[in-house]
Amino acid sequence: MNPLRIIFCGTPQFAVPSLKHLLQQADFQLLAVYAQPDRPRGRGQEISLTPVKEVALAANLPVHQPAKIRAPEVEDELWALAPDVIVIIAYGQIVPAWLLNIPKHGWINLHASLLPKYRGAAPINWAIVNGETRTGNTTMRIDAGMDTGEILLQQELPIGAGETAPEVVKRLAEAGAPLMAETLRGIVTGSVISKAQNHAEATLAPILKREDGLIDWSRSAIQIYNRMRGFAPWPDAYTQFRSQTCHLRGKPVPGERGDAEAGTIVKASGGVRVVCGQGSLLELTNVKLEGRKQISAAEFANGARLQAGERFGKRT
Repeated sequence: MNPLRIIFCGTPQFAVPSLKHLLQQADFQLLAVYAQPDRPRGRGQEISLTPVKEVALAANLPVHQPAKIRAPEVEDELWALAPDVIVIIAYGQIVPAWLLNIPKHGWINLHASLLPKYRGAAPINWAIVNGETRTGNTTMRIDAGMDTGEILLQQELPIGAGETAPEVVKRLAEAGAPLMAETLRGIVTGSVISKAQNHAEATLAPILKREDGLIDWSRSAIQIYNRMRGFAPWPDAYTQFRSQTCHLRGKPVPGERGDAEAGTIVKASGGVRVVCGQGSLLELTNVKLEGRKQISAAEFANGARLQAGERFGKRT
């Protein structure tokens, strides 16, 4: 039996475990990799390779990085490569409808949610923000919509009570690699049958914006804590302190209440607490003023010489 001819489309670290896993399978033949163009990163704005491109080059795979996948020359390339299937994971561009019929078995996507929940660019982040305790991966055959294609396989994983988005991303990426291989084999043998999503149950996970991280102190402490976890490392959870932007880490204080206005800083023995919505309390663990290094909450309290009644989120 001839190996399955695969084109791989992906860009960030989330797609790397799947690419590495597929490269190790004797019954798969990787023809080429498509990734987003390399872009400047960091303070020096030096051009750096995408994580998927680095793996592809190390494996001596041809790498294509079109600015737009909808360009006519891309269609010509894909037809010429004659793939049986195209695997697409966190590629970063929407595939136009006229490319979908090129591979015999379609375009197969790994999406980091239990579809139809959390369709969109940031499913892991919003699942954590919304206090979900379980998430998972879905493989699906993409169509012209946004994460609306037919489901192939799913796997469910827990979200730890203290896990941050990068931690969950890493676990889902690793778990998704063998799921993708199982999906591809099942498509070929006919053992995996696709099923339509229930669109009435769909929820959205839109791309993150800078303003998503701004702390609304009228939210409960647990809601703010979930946003701290879900928005790490960007846009992060931030507020205003003495007219400066201040990034915070913390955790809820169960069973205790404060009677001050939301956002009020309450010094406690050995630490700092903030009054949140409905009087709930958030214990700070780390503080980072814009342009400075992160310090412990105790160091912040000592250095700032906090005054009674001072508040976060209030410009002075």
